Amino acid sequence: MPASKVAISIDSVLLAEVDGLVEREEFASRSQAIQAAVREKLARMRRSRLAEECAKLDPSFEKAMAEEGMSRKLAKSHPKN
Repeated sequence: MPASKVAISIDSVLLAEVDGLVEREEFASRSQAIQAAVREKLARMRRSRLAEECAKLDPSFEKAMAEEGMSRKLAKSHPKN
């Protein structure tokens, strides 16, 4: 995927930590380190939103719906003579 250049401002202490990662060859460049950090943060945010939505679900209702769906599926695949 083609990359786009962006300009960011970053705290000097944080930049020193990023540079340390590059010096220790944990990343090939500042860009790779920052991309990895952004990717990880976005993934965490997606998981967090999913967990919040799942917490809103009523487990007994969801179980009943799943069981009803399975009952219908079984009835279709094993019709009574």
